[in-house]
Amino acid sequence: MPLHGGYPRGRSYLLKKLLIDLTGRTAPKTIAYFLGAPAINDESPNSNRPLHDTTPALRQAARRDRWLVIGFHVVAPLLAALSGHLTSYLILWILPICTILQALLRFRAICEHGAVRDQNSPLLAARTNLGPKWLRWFLFPYHVNYHIEHHLYPAIPHYNLPACHEEFIRRGILEGAEVRQVFETTGLIGADPAAVN
Repeated sequence: MPLHGGYPRGRSYLLKKLLIDLTGRTAPKTIAYFLGAPAINDESPNSNRPLHDTTPALRQAARRDRWLVIGFHVVAPLLAALSGHLTSYLILWILPICTILQALLRFRAICEHGAVRDQNSPLLAARTNLGPKWLRWFLFPYHVNYHIEHHLYPAIPHYNLPACHEEFIRRGILEGAEVRQVFETTGLIGADPAAVN
């Protein structure tokens, strides 16, 4: 919610947030959240602990994943330094994690959940974004652009989400749902809030 709540907020607000992400100022908050700190939205200081809203098995899996990532980022720079490639590690891992990844995660979250029509409807609380294959590859890897389908059937493997989407269309399930071209979504989330209301 801290990433995508409250949209549309205007193009300048969105660009300002993405610029903050690209300059590395969001990375410390994201890393702290990943490590278990509460997420705090600048506009709404309500906190949300990332591991306290799910089952014990999923919490355990998240902790295991967390320790694998931490282990990697302890061992990788050591190995890189020992082999004379510390600069490569910093440029290829740390720089993207602190800059472009933050902006991509924010923009994707907003495309998936920002400026939706009804938070209480599974067909309207998330958005499926369609568009050119290259853009979907860049913004929505592993078919996460089929976000309504993912929310309705989270156990479906990512590689079956396109077939699920096609089946939903065949059966008329997505009639009136939040299914948009990504360029249309971009216009919607960047719209002036006064013009929308």
